[in-house]
Amino acid sequence: MSPAFVDNDGQLNWRKIAYHARSAFAVVLALFILIGGGWFAFHKVDELWTSMRAENDYVGQGRDEVIVVFPNESTITQIGDILVKNGVIKSTKTFRNVVAKNPEVSSINAGRYRLRTEVPAETALAMILDPANKVRLTVRIPEGEAKVQQWPRLVQELGLEQDDFPEAAASPDLGIPSWSQGGDNVEGFLFPDTYEVAEPADAKEVLQQQVAQFNKVSTSVNLESRAAQLGKTPYEVLIIASMVEKEAARPEDRAKVAGVVYNRLRQDMPLGFDSTVHYAINDFTRITTSPEDRAVDSPYNTYVNKGLPPTPIGNPGQAAIEAALAPESHDYLYFVTVDPDSKETRFAKTGEEHNQNVALFQQWCQSHPGKCAN
Repeated sequence: MSPAFVDNDGQLNWRKIAYHARSAFAVVLALFILIGGGWFAFHKVDELWTSMRAENDYVGQGRDEVIVVFPNESTITQIGDILVKNGVIKSTKTFRNVVAKNPEVSSINAGRYRLRTEVPAETALAMILDPANKVRLTVRIPEGEAKVQQWPRLVQELGLEQDDFPEAAASPDLGIPSWSQGGDNVEGFLFPDTYEVAEPADAKEVLQQQVAQFNKVSTSVNLESRAAQLGKTPYEVLIIASMVEKEAARPEDRAKVAGVVYNRLRQDMPLGFDSTVHYAINDFTRITTSPEDRAVDSPYNTYVNKGLPPTPIGNPGQAAIEAALAPESHDYLYFVTVDPDSKETRFAKTGEEHNQNVALFQQWCQSHPGKCAN
């Protein structure tokens, strides 16, 4: 026992014990008050800071997903305004301050971003800089479609206007090869592929991408030199490829169809392709043509005009171009897809044999009302 708690005779001094106990309790109480007051003060300061911050910034992890588009050459202020308008952040000024604290962020790429509403400006910037949040705008152009088929697709998927495309197609700087004989006609050069489109989408830029891809592919297949070996211009081969793309029902038939084209040209026979008439009348909804269609006065009517149509009738893919450059060697002059469902196509050397094949196709038409022209 401590001497502080006993008398001179060695007995416990309860008065001294009570005195020291009161002192200790006072110390503990003072410490408790100090700690409690400090926590209270901290809590109040934190509330004040949060309140002040919330006046110009959101707090928390955000709420709903939102897609935001930044136009080309947008300034940081313009991007901040767009974020505020879309409910992502609360203050453009706060966003500018956050960007200023990140000197490595000199600009933000234009495009489409997947963000969240009601997030702090710092969080919004981090999300924008994260490549995982960049939404890639892509569009798939199928093989064979004519420009008037492609453009409504681009209008729908890219949010462009239909009138944008004829004007863009007339631009002299699309990159169309000098050997083109179609003037400002872009038909045949709008290469079918999947494209990633910068936002906001621009019709001319999309066409430039397509033409650039055509030039890349035509170079890779040596279009100009191989066309010369066939005694054709590259433009003539492109026209043939566009017809092959439309007429060949199966991939394995492309080179064989190309062979029919060359055989008919050598014998000075009209090609007689429905696909060229569809192009002439601007109707791509039917499999066949009617007698009235085949009598239309158009240089694209290969029933009444010999030789090739004046321009491609669509935009062929690489496989069709290669088929036109390497036609199968045979004696066939005719072909018909006898079953459009299975794509079965039969080839013939004589008109009599061809008529027998046509009869099979007519049977299919009779069992599929509305699919064929009268």
